[in-house]
Amino acid sequence: MAGRAAVPEVIWARPERAGRGPRPAFTRADIAAAAVRIADEGGLDAVSMRHVAAELGCGTMSLYNYVPRKEDLYELMVDAVSAEHEVWEPSGDWRADMMRVARQTRELMHRHPWLPRLMSPVYGFSPNALRYLEHCLACLDPLEDMKYGMKLQLLGLLNGVVTMYVVNELATAERTRNLPWSAEQENAVRIAYLGGQVASGDYPRMAAAFTEDPGPIDLDAVFDMALARVLDGFDPERR
Repeated sequence: MAGRAAVPEVIWARPERAGRGPRPAFTRADIAAAAVRIADEGGLDAVSMRHVAAELGCGTMSLYNYVPRKEDLYELMVDAVSAEHEVWEPSGDWRADMMRVARQTRELMHRHPWLPRLMSPVYGFSPNALRYLEHCLACLDPLEDMKYGMKLQLLGLLNGVVTMYVVNELATAERTRNLPWSAEQENAVRIAYLGGQVASGDYPRMAAAFTEDPGPIDLDAVFDMALARVLDGFDPERR
């Protein structure tokens, strides 16, 4: 395939366009933006070299001169949306800053529902991702006695919790969209069934749990609580 390398390479170490010829018609930013638009509208499975080429108005083969592999295209996409992360002056309160980081990441994943599928260290070292990682580490500067390896573990665990939570949120939303009835009707039927099962006496611990907190569940509060549990494990004042 034209433009493909014979040895492993990083897309960011490669010139914007391989080979000789006229001035490139597109930039990587153009290609990434087109791929992101396609994914936002039709999901990650809708992204293909052919589809992106059509979006840009060029031939599929010519696109390989800019992006040798589909995996490189994914990396461009992750980098493009990573630029949406807000970078602020660290407050000095590392826990508050980490909560802000996590909430912002959750919002980003909801804007781009395909992103959790690409949350891999393979795509984590692009220019914008590195910029944001450096910012997150700056937010952790108050933890002066903690080694950077531990700080990276903190960020990895926090990101994992956010990703897992958002994946469940997106799956629930997708299921709700495909229901032949309203989500309220679905929930009412399920709650009635669950209530009958708990009332049977076969599940005394579940009955006690529902008696303590019958709901409804505040999903944002659960999200914050999960984040706090992760941060507690790294907080020198709580260990």
